[in-house]
Amino acid sequence: MTDTTAHPPQIDADGSSPSRLRLSGSWTLDYAGQIGTALGGAPGSVDAIDATSVERLDSVGVLQLLRFARRANLDFDVFTFHESHQALVSAIEDVADDRPRKKREYGVSAALERLGRAVHNNWREAMALVGFLGETQMKLLRMFKEPSRFRPTATVHHMEQVGLDAVPLVALLCFLVGAVVAFLGANILRDFGAEIFVVELVNISFLREFAVLLTAIVLAGRTASAFTAQIGAMVSREEVDAIRTLGMDPIDLLVIPRMLALLVMLPMLTFIAMIFGLLGGLTVGAYSLDIPPQQYLTRMHETIELRHFLVGLAKAPVFALLISLIGCLEGLQVEGTAQSVGERTTSSVVQSISMVIILDAFFAIWFMEMGV
Repeated sequence: MTDTTAHPPQIDADGSSPSRLRLSGSWTLDYAGQIGTALGGAPGSVDAIDATSVERLDSVGVLQLLRFARRANLDFDVFTFHESHQALVSAIEDVADDRPRKKREYGVSAALERLGRAVHNNWREAMALVGFLGETQMKLLRMFKEPSRFRPTATVHHMEQVGLDAVPLVALLCFLVGAVVAFLGANILRDFGAEIFVVELVNISFLREFAVLLTAIVLAGRTASAFTAQIGAMVSREEVDAIRTLGMDPIDLLVIPRMLALLVMLPMLTFIAMIFGLLGGLTVGAYSLDIPPQQYLTRMHETIELRHFLVGLAKAPVFALLISLIGCLEGLQVEGTAQSVGERTTSSVVQSISMVIILDAFFAIWFMEMGV
């Protein structure tokens, strides 16, 4: 039944400006028909609408005003509502925004705008990663003061997942890449009668670059995505909120065990990758280059240097820290939907692989300039 104390909806022109309308009365479900009639008779050229005098407002009234704004090509920001109605208007505007997306604009200005937005977003992600690194390091130091926060079972579990389960894949890839490097190097060196130098080529390339880089890329695709998907699923199911409600720290429970597991296992996997890369070169040398295994091993023993091994191994903890932090941070940034989990998982893989390659390039230049 219609409320007799309320007044029907009205639209009047503001005396101060002919293009400004003033709304009054009750814009509720009881007056749905009169709302449509009033809006249908509203003038076409409107710059602002004052709805602060509206007595009552519900979702029907807000939706009718939204449709009117779209028909008149008005930005909804030109509406001014009473403070008591603002929360309702904001909530309905968020869930009722079904306007089609704007078409992609082309041109120099549009391209520069997209470039600027991309740079801003990347900078924000970089700052978030730096802040997350600082927070994780602080809580890792706190763990030394409070050893009860350490989760050895979870750490060992993740060591098995990220380390032992990845050994066959890392070993196979590095063996094949070592064989390919030896074969291609031999084809080039054969023209100069220096096939024996393929031993140094494989040794230096795998000890310094290929072993740690291939291992980090494999784990960036395999482990970073797993970290993001696992933590992101927990966020979407509100398990992370439950952890905080119970008075526990998600960093201690979810991030630090994964980070420590990767810090331990990536150097070990790098060492395995070096061994299998060298075996790949030895296999090609023995079966395709007519270099006997004894001669190949003797040449390797005479020319191999410890500094190349240390350079390659020194990169592994840095890559491990980077991969684990990116994977966990992207997981914690999931917004609660399945689409967000997929987007963040893809982002973690892309960021991890890109950062690993960029850092490896900087390391290579720095070590070369330092003469190491």
